Amino acid sequence: MPVTTLQWVDGKIRMIDQTLLPTELKYLHIDNLEVLAEAIRNLRVRGAPAIGVAAAFGMVLAGQQAPYSDKKQFLAGLDNAASFLKATRPTAVNLAWAVDRLLKGVRQRENLDIPDLKRWLIDEAMALYGQDRDINRRIGAHGEKLIPQNAQVVTHCNTGALATVDYGTALGVIYSAHANGKKIHVWVDETRPLLQGARLNMWELAQENIDATLICDNMAAMVMRKHKIDLCIVGADRIARNGDTANKIGTYGLAVAARHHGVPFYVAAPISTIDFAIASGVEIPIEERAASEITHGFGRQTAPEGAKVYAPAFDVTPVELISGIITESGIISSPYELQLPKSLKNT
Repeated sequence: MPVTTLQWVDGKIRMIDQTLLPTELKYLHIDNLEVLAEAIRNLRVRGAPAIGVAAAFGMVLAGQQAPYSDKKQFLAGLDNAASFLKATRPTAVNLAWAVDRLLKGVRQRENLDIPDLKRWLIDEAMALYGQDRDINRRIGAHGEKLIPQNAQVVTHCNTGALATVDYGTALGVIYSAHANGKKIHVWVDETRPLLQGARLNMWELAQENIDATLICDNMAAMVMRKHKIDLCIVGADRIARNGDTANKIGTYGLAVAARHHGVPFYVAAPISTIDFAIASGVEIPIEERAASEITHGFGRQTAPEGAKVYAPAFDVTPVELISGIITESGIISSPYELQLPKSLKNT
């Protein structure tokens, strides 16, 4: 990709402010945990893998800025930072997974001096950064086998470089197919209410010179009926043990339309997005956003004052609507409750 979403540079997190795209490409340079939390909450950085890596770098910041000479205070400071970061976005499991991985690793190394623990934190965060780059390309390599020549593909929400470190999950599959010479046309759901499809997917696909058409979310069913759609492919913010998948609001409706029209519906996500601790999608916490994102989207009032609003950021697609889950270990199919645990052994 021509841009890198986020990276660690000179003791700071350098990341694209995605709220300004597609009209302005601006990089933030963050060296403060509170500023990072604001960036995650307000979607300056978003996408489950990306916020996982960002939170890992947040733990590095917490460790480097801790003024403690006492190890107990240092560890308590990391505990507080972990809780603070995990509260920013509750649905995407990658964030909590990354934070807990670093916290657990520090606890296992309590015998080290504080300077050594700080060095270990940055080494581990950089390892996660490198793993994300590698994992996304492996997802792309597996998933592109599902895409035929001259494919018509529907996608929902941004799942490209901007949702990861620099390549993508669902869009990464499309990038891999394009790189292998396959001609593809992508139908891009705008993804209400924050338009991640219109603002971010269309911008990314243009960077890669991939043919794409923007549609409103409520047009997807008509597109499936009128055009020969080969497959739908989306990302995920959390996958339950049985395969139920939480993704950006509107994904469930797209899956229902795909089933009705006989269109295969695939999910592309790293194994770290699978939450083996929960049995089904019923247990996935669903983040609710501010009403103003709907009533005053992008600063313009579009509803009467005092209008009641329901604004879940995600919905859950039940496993029976999912044709397959594309991970770095391969394409997993039903029965997911048996097959998903096996994927851990193949990574």
